[in-house]
Amino acid sequence: MHSVGLFENEGRGRGTAVRVGANTGKLWKRGRPVPREPSAEGGEAAVGAPEVRHSVRRADLKAVGEVRRALRELLRHRCRAETAEVAELLITELVTNALVHTEQGAEVSASIRAARLRVEVRDFNAHKPRPYVPSADDGTHGRGLLLVEALADAWGVDPLALGRGKVVWFELEARGPL
Repeated sequence: MHSVGLFENEGRGRGTAVRVGANTGKLWKRGRPVPREPSAEGGEAAVGAPEVRHSVRRADLKAVGEVRRALRELLRHRCRAETAEVAELLITELVTNALVHTEQGAEVSASIRAARLRVEVRDFNAHKPRPYVPSADDGTHGRGLLLVEALADAWGVDPLALGRGKVVWFELEARGPL
């Protein structure tokens, strides 16, 4: 069972922070983890960066719903309902892909900066995913990255140094609710 802890921190005009799950000892910046002391409380969240973080254990598909709910909480009252729905769909696809296609779990982060939502899913497999058009025999498999490609304003895959995995990310415009 994952612990879910939410907190808000207004500061220096940057927005609200939401933290979910355990402190991973890493601060995420543009697809690259930046080492920090595990005891450092909140990293950028301490100065008010809007953020969701979640560590997902290997094969824990129940955690996908927890990640989705945490993102929903972050986006509530901060962006349009349509944007929140697309973000929930896309984060579900990326986290599910990381859990199904890797063997070591994933680290998830989402942040809102300058009216853009950025979601990153780090896994520990260096294999770069590629969208492909599934055949009719594939059932519901193989469509996740096609959805990300079609619905995200921007997306990509950033390999981590020394073959230690990758970060699959997407961005959406996150204007306030109407």
